[in-house]
Amino acid sequence: MSAATRPGRLVLLGHPVAHSVSPLFQNAALRCAGIPLVYEALDTPRDELAARLDALVAERAAGNVTIPHKERVAERCASVTPVAERVGAVNTFCVGDDGSLSGHNTDVAGFELLARTALGDAPLPRRVALLGAGGAAAAVLAAVERWPGCTVTLFNRSVERSARLAERFTVVRELAGDADRAVKGCDMVINATPLGLAANDALPVAVDSLEREAVVVDLVYGRNETPWVHAARAAGHRAADGLAMLLEQGALAFEWWFGVPAPREVMRRAVLEGEASHHARHARGSGDRLDSHPRESGDPC
Repeated sequence: MSAATRPGRLVLLGHPVAHSVSPLFQNAALRCAGIPLVYEALDTPRDELAARLDALVAERAAGNVTIPHKERVAERCASVTPVAERVGAVNTFCVGDDGSLSGHNTDVAGFELLARTALGDAPLPRRVALLGAGGAAAAVLAAVERWPGCTVTLFNRSVERSARLAERFTVVRELAGDADRAVKGCDMVINATPLGLAANDALPVAVDSLEREAVVVDLVYGRNETPWVHAARAAGHRAADGLAMLLEQGALAFEWWFGVPAPREVMRRAVLEGEASHHARHARGSGDRLDSHPRESGDPC
């Protein structure tokens, strides 16, 4: 990769973004690959997005997009990849040689890896409950529509948004009036809402409402998994939060920007070590004993 084709800046756009661990693992990947850039998280409220994108285009920047901007950035792009067009949302962007904004979506492949992680050796689900109707939910549907014989029950607080998504993805067979009804009879339940980002958030749906064998997939991730994942696992469910998806979509974005393999193990270790440092600081402040996180020896770089 030459300096002429390298992005002038590498960023994450969203609101909020303070919780994101993407800078941790993307900067570790950049150092490993010897790419002289720094990945920055830019908190960007909705009313500042247009001006922010203008500035980033002028800087020939590249980056990622998270809640709540994925659909608006897709609309702004001059061109998008086929998967981003199908989803209608962009989570990865760059500025082309002609100064135009191009968009891609790596959430679909990231979700597929997360689903396999959650399922383990269990078969693909036949009935999925999907909570949410934004860009992340669309990425889930773009993956699930390829699962043989699978159907989706969709719930979102906005009936209008749910209906628009159901029109685009025929795998959605039912729109539920509430989350408890959505999960009835489903063997996988997916949270694609922001619930869980804040410590005081309610659970996306009560664990007692889930079918006994239902697999729980939370696209939200936490420093020590999310409360919903903890509650589901305590009740005997297979469950996984969104960290595996985050890492995979980030690795695929890295490869799209730079055309070189992403150092996935370096990225994963950066998150684990970052979490351990966070807990160590907390333990020193509170006097609590630190329970250590696993670390792996050796440096793939």
